[in-house]
Amino acid sequence: MRIPLVQHSSLRRRARYRRALWTGAELLVTAGVLVLLLVAHQLWWTNREARQGAERKVEALEREWGRAGDTGGTGGNSDSDGTTPGAPGSGGGGGRSGGSSQDSSSGTTLSTSQAYAVLRVPRLGLRVPVAEGTDKQKVLNKGYVGHYTHTQQPGQAGNFALAGHRNTHGEPFRHLNRLRKGDTVEVETRNATYTYTVDKILPRTSPRDSGVIQPVPRSLTEPAYGYTLPGHYLTLTTCTPEYTSRYRLVVWGKLMSTSPGDRTRTGT
Repeated sequence: MRIPLVQHSSLRRRARYRRALWTGAELLVTAGVLVLLLVAHQLWWTNREARQGAERKVEALEREWGRAGDTGGTGGNSDSDGTTPGAPGSGGGGGRSGGSSQDSSSGTTLSTSQAYAVLRVPRLGLRVPVAEGTDKQKVLNKGYVGHYTHTQQPGQAGNFALAGHRNTHGEPFRHLNRLRKGDTVEVETRNATYTYTVDKILPRTSPRDSGVIQPVPRSLTEPAYGYTLPGHYLTLTTCTPEYTSRYRLVVWGKLMSTSPGDRTRTGT
């Protein structure tokens, strides 16, 4: 009886095949772990880091305003530098650049990316800094909301328009869709607090719909939404649906009252 011989070349081919399968499996596992780490970084770490930074900035502004109220100082915030887009874009950013603008509440000139106000939305439990401009890296990704530089300032006639991330980087506008007509939104600056009341909500529009942040806001793509008469408006914009930047969600409010700032407190 003859015993079949196994050639060494066949054994080598099988060994190479097994090594290739094992290497491929290792690469797939490594790629999966890297993807999970990236997702964790985007959905957890950026939120944690941005929220903590935004909270510290709110506390710093309130301490600064308290000292200014005690000493009569008018010092500003040094969080500046960058380019400020000026039309609705990713998370609210856009494409027009700007340098600086005037803060009507204090009469000081604001530098791009300077934090100068605090936005409070009681229904959402939100307390977040407002910075000049909508630059992603220097404003939005820090967990702040950004002021469109070519729109009006708080309390001014026209449209005070803001943008914020809905997902990642602090996601201050994560639950903006929960606002309802009649909800209050407060904007506190060095010298005054402006209270707006939510009046209209545009569930979805194009990122290029610049009409929503005009002095008399009215959607260019959804003309049934917006206003026809001058007033004192607030506009909040963010991405929709969640985890995409395909459309924009827009909330409008009207100025209801203005009150002098209470500089005796240092926090809330």
